[in-house]
Amino acid sequence: MARVLIALGGNVGDVRATFEKAISNICGMTQGALLARSSDYSTPPWGDEQQARFVNACIEIETGLDPHALLFTLHRIEAKFGRDRTRETRWGPRTLDLDLIAYDDVSIQKPELTLPHPRAFERAFVLVPLAEIAPDRLIAGRRVAAALAQLSTDGIERLPDLG
Repeated sequence: MARVLIALGGNVGDVRATFEKAISNICGMTQGALLARSSDYSTPPWGDEQQARFVNACIEIETGLDPHALLFTLHRIEAKFGRDRTRETRWGPRTLDLDLIAYDDVSIQKPELTLPHPRAFERAFVLVPLAEIAPDRLIAGRRVAAALAQLSTDGIERLPDLG
């Protein structure tokens, strides 16, 4: 079983409700166990800044799926919640974005999958929730909390628990 970190994001619709359903789908469709879930965070948009703020979170799961099968499953879940990767604008609005951040200590560099995620250390909207659940996790030799300390967290706000 692999320990996997997944980032969730979205800014269209009731994103927090989508997250709850998507996490349930992730665990069910990967035969995975949810090990940790961060708080939800309101974050400024990345890339195309002329859009609504995003909600971001991270989860850690344990699964027996290999990295490629897991990525395929995450893309199926995104589509189930209205995401069409073929018709969207890069860094544009979306109902659900699921990014595979790390899969144990596996390193893969293929056109369809790069692990660990190549831009995770550039994005505070990923590292803030990730540091909440796995501050000491080493990814590509870097500790999550130390990587976060190198970035600005301006505009990132922890949202209250839904109850």
